[in-house]
Amino acid sequence: MAHFPQSLSSLTDFARPRHLALLAVLATAVLPSTADARGAGYDGIWNVTFATTRGNCSSGYSVPFTVTGSRVSSAGGGRVSGRVNRGGAVAVQVSVGASHASGGGRLAGANGTGSWKGVISGDQCSGTWQATRT
Repeated sequence: MAHFPQSLSSLTDFARPRHLALLAVLATAVLPSTADARGAGYDGIWNVTFATTRGNCSSGYSVPFTVTGSRVSSAGGGRVSGRVNRGGAVAVQVSVGASHASGGGRLAGANGTGSWKGVISGDQCSGTWQATRT
């Protein structure tokens, strides 16, 4: 998947309806375990870039997420909840207003990949994501 250079500078930029789902994406896989991920060393800020493969949602936005232990949260606002296990499997749910999305995938070293799906401003969309630890 190609990297997209466009980034979001604030949650207010991200609040446009079609962009909200993309924030939701750091994960679609079902988490096999909620074991503490500290041993695997995933803590830090991860820059996640989203691509839409189905639906009428914007693509190419980069959004920061924070991993602390086994918890995944937003590094810039919004309602984000998620978990990462020792093996790097990650699952996340995001909601902003009426828009919501979930995603999953795997983190390994300083990179990650996965997929996402959600309803953004009434449109059902899905796609892929790539992450890099900053």
